[in-house]
Amino acid sequence: MARIENGRQSADTRSIRTISSSHMDDESSFGSDSEINGFTSERQTDKYGFIGGAQQYSEASAQDVPPEVLRQREVKWLDMLSHWDKWMIKRFNKVRLRCQKGIPPALRGRAWLYLSGGKVKREQNHGKFQELDIQPGDPKWIDVIEKDLHRQFPFHEMFVARGGHGQQDLFRVLKAYTLYRPEEGYCQAQAPIAAVLLMHMPAEDAFWGLVQICEKYLPGYYSPGLEAIQLDGEILFALLRRVSPLAFRHLEKHKIDPILYMTEWFMCAFSRTLPWASVLRVWDMFLCDGVKIIFRVGLVLLKCMLGSRDKLKACQGQYETMELLRALEPRYMQEGFLVREILEVPVTARDVEREHHTQLKRWKKNHGELNFKSPPRMHGARLILLAEPLRRQDLQQNPTILLELPQPAAQLKKGKEEKKSKKKKSMKKSQPIEEIPNPYPLLNDFPPPPSEPPAPPPVRSKTPETMPQTETHSPHQQQASRTDLPPAKESPLQRSTQSLSSTEQDTYL
Repeated sequence: MARIENGRQSADTRSIRTISSSHMDDESSFGSDSEINGFTSERQTDKYGFIGGAQQYSEASAQDVPPEVLRQREVKWLDMLSHWDKWMIKRFNKVRLRCQKGIPPALRGRAWLYLSGGKVKREQNHGKFQELDIQPGDPKWIDVIEKDLHRQFPFHEMFVARGGHGQQDLFRVLKAYTLYRPEEGYCQAQAPIAAVLLMHMPAEDAFWGLVQICEKYLPGYYSPGLEAIQLDGEILFALLRRVSPLAFRHLEKHKIDPILYMTEWFMCAFSRTLPWASVLRVWDMFLCDGVKIIFRVGLVLLKCMLGSRDKLKACQGQYETMELLRALEPRYMQEGFLVREILEVPVTARDVEREHHTQLKRWKKNHGELNFKSPPRMHGARLILLAEPLRRQDLQQNPTILLELPQPAAQLKKGKEEKKSKKKKSMKKSQPIEEIPNPYPLLNDFPPPPSEPPAPPPVRSKTPETMPQTETHSPHQQQASRTDLPPAKESPLQRSTQSLSSTEQDTYL
């Protein structure tokens, strides 16, 4: 039986447990740190970090966004994230549209944290993750978590090494959740959810993102008894009657319970079913609009695989139908096709809630009260934001990487700051005013020759006839005036004309 997981088709029905144990056992060197150091020379990773063609359908199905369009989207998302509360309250439809187009990869981790409400949750519980991280944890859950670590995306470069940083962070996140919600403990379907988050954000952010998904988006999915997932299976089956009556009648005819084919879809949010490009687009919309996106994806796959008579001719019984749903055709999982079909499915959050109440009444009639009462489900990021009071500083972006500088470097930085402050103070002081020479100097404004001592200023008279008398006191002074100054008998008009025409004395032009 062929099975596709994230675009990788295996030759038999071995589960991820068997595949991982056969390739990554304790005696094998595959996945060791020494092997990874030269891993890329033999097996190339795709742009999502998967090694050796584990995402063979991603490259063909992914939509390549032009770089200039991507830069424009990044600028828009940066503006939204800087004023997140205003955008979510006043222009949420625009946020939804941009999530449907796809969040830029460089900002996807930060956007997911804001959409899920994990950013506010982290700021309001400052230091909580560190407190849980240092605790030993319940041995019952620790053993189960350790056995599941190497089964989560074993062909991704972050989790390929046994005991590597990816598996260590995954263990920390899952262990912290068992301490945060001891009544729920650990469920194996939480591991892929946490792993997807860790691919895009640090461990602390991934922990609070996991908390929000488990409590707000999919409440009760991972609780003992799995009653919530069974209830949602009935909701999916009821919605299928409206979307694809042919597929609904076929499943009803062969008595195929929804829990048989939709459990992994819903509990893992399709992270182990679709090609990775499609997984990211589905998560962008899921964290924005809530669980209705998960229902829409399931309805699209059921309609495409069982919605035509030609398809149903190939599956005449229960076994053939289950085989068909396990081996989904790649063309139906391509990013562009799947997103278009998701947006066209006429299922709203109100439809999901209305059907939830109907199925809950039927459940109580047949099985009695629920053993685990989960909190109410939040349909989308906007309702989550409005339901939890926040402060403005809760949405401020804090640096995730902090560098501790050595003491000499800190002192050097302090000295540079002091120099800068002194320089600024000196610049603030009044600067001396430069004296601008007169562009049209008069005769009396010329300085005396440098070889002789400065002569006393001449006494100006009211008439031009008296000026030659003040300039001729001795023969020596007359000789100097002849060499440096114009003739004394020139009129003031002539002296003014000469001063304007002289290039040596003109300092303006």
